[in-house]
Amino acid sequence: MDTADAADAQDWATLALRRTPTQQRSRQKVTQAIAAAEALVLTEGVDVITLPRVAAEAGVSVGALYQYLPDRAAILGAIVARYHERLERLLDEAIERMRTDPRTEDPVGRVLRAVADVYLDEGSARSLGTVAISAEADAARRRHKRAMADRVHTLLRLAGVLDGVDAERGAAVARVAFASADAVLHEAFAASEAERALLLAELERSLRASLGA
Repeated sequence: MDTADAADAQDWATLALRRTPTQQRSRQKVTQAIAAAEALVLTEGVDVITLPRVAAEAGVSVGALYQYLPDRAAILGAIVARYHERLERLLDEAIERMRTDPRTEDPVGRVLRAVADVYLDEGSARSLGTVAISAEADAARRRHKRAMADRVHTLLRLAGVLDGVDAERGAAVARVAFASADAVLHEAFAASEAERALLLAELERSLRASLGA
């Protein structure tokens, strides 16, 4: 997806920017800045992220970005928020497919592979998983984890995996499944390709066994 397409596809409300850009030109500049910041995190680490450095890398002026991304916390928070939004949208799409035709869905394998693809693409956001950004970012992480667990719960219910399980225990099962998968996925994508393949295969096997799916 190129920068223009990304700007069009972005759900701007999820980024919690200082101000939401309304013009296409402004949206493109913000999108360029977030992409530049992601590249910097991957190549040079979190410590180099400042508004002037990101603006220079993105080829835009500090003044053009300041009203949207005024500081390091805002920039890093936007990277993580975009990542969270992409994962949540992915599970929303899986839920919609399940509701349309549950017989064609493999709720464990198919969703896990799709989530793994997002983790693979989002190296910079993954590297920020334990970085202290701000109190607001920490709260957003907690909301995201709860939102993902809720979506996993819905998927498992629709798939019949939780038939006969009461709502409270079902929610706990979904929460454990998501937390376990999230931890292993982060570990897998920090490992070599060979190790990653083994870890992902074992994760899928373990989830199938624990969920009886």
